[in-house]
Amino acid sequence: MVAGYDRYYQIVRCFRDEDLRADRQPEFTQLDVETSFLDEREIQDLMEDMIRAVFRKSIAVELPGPFPRLTHAEALARFGSDKPDLRVTLELTELTDLMRQVEFKVFRAAADLKDGRVAALRVPAADLRRKEIDDYSQFVAIYGAKGLAYIKVNDAASIPDGLQSPIVKFLPKDVLAKVLERVGAQDGDVIFFGADRRNVVNDALGALRTRIGHAKGYTTPGWKPLWVVDFPMFEWDEENRRWGAMHHPFTSPKDGHEDLLSTDPASALAKGYDMVLNGWEIGGGSVRIHRAEVQAKVFRALGISDDEARRKFGFLLDNLQYGAPPHGGIAFGLDRVVALMAGTESIRDVIAFPKTQRAQCLLTRAPSPVDDRQLRDLGLRLREKPAA
Repeated sequence: MVAGYDRYYQIVRCFRDEDLRADRQPEFTQLDVETSFLDEREIQDLMEDMIRAVFRKSIAVELPGPFPRLTHAEALARFGSDKPDLRVTLELTELTDLMRQVEFKVFRAAADLKDGRVAALRVPAADLRRKEIDDYSQFVAIYGAKGLAYIKVNDAASIPDGLQSPIVKFLPKDVLAKVLERVGAQDGDVIFFGADRRNVVNDALGALRTRIGHAKGYTTPGWKPLWVVDFPMFEWDEENRRWGAMHHPFTSPKDGHEDLLSTDPASALAKGYDMVLNGWEIGGGSVRIHRAEVQAKVFRALGISDDEARRKFGFLLDNLQYGAPPHGGIAFGLDRVVALMAGTESIRDVIAFPKTQRAQCLLTRAPSPVDDRQLRDLGLRLREKPAA
């Protein structure tokens, strides 16, 4: 963009070293688009029209439009996910403030945490057996949840006698009444509770919402696209005790949020956005930083000193000082788009030579051993791991 190219696109093979899931492979195809002088909404509208045209011409599907927009905070609050499947009709209900007044330790401790959350998932007219509830408890443990409290609503008008649960005796009658009111409980419902750090509650109840929704038919048919916008600039890295970039360190802060980069990083929002379709993130992008002083502030918020920033990113800071235009873009995962079109649940089904769970290629047997000559050509050498 500094050189005067006001737009470009590329179709490229990418390699990513991360855990494998149904929508991830270590090798995938990406469509990357970048343009100058367009703001967030203009980029989103342009890309939305493109995706709608692709689905129309490829599989004769007319995606609904315009795509709804949810802020990142609202998506997590209502669905426990930043890529919610809107076909599922179930939603989460916030109870954190309500549980700060109870003595029940499990809920009170979570509610008092700075980053804690207590939330409920109401499953209407749920004919769930005890074994199914136990299975759900094991399921949420995958996401770090220590348990899954529940209440079966036999008679919503009779509190607490009409409620069946081991936790009912620990909650005051007025709190139980407020819980039922907030979730809109009716006779025959089951209410599941999550109480822990916010990210654990979101991951656990978000995944449970999707599982129960599809398994028990709490869904609507068709295609449900949306934009998730206003992502946080940073997320806290507990292990390293520092802020990390939510997307990448070159994402521009929202207008009016530049001062927060140094005074309150947790509250700074980014000009970042994701396109989500039926619970899959198919594209993600942002408006980039085009001013050197803003980029320097972001580096400092990430704990990168001015000297380190100059050493690692001096070329970028220099170019921004020459006068970069406002610019932004988006990257689509082509394999994910094709998988959705094909109606499959895994991108493995639309990739010619997918990798195994151990990231191995069964066709070429890669990764394979390398010999000394190959190592010399690359300037590499192997060292034995020191004995413990």
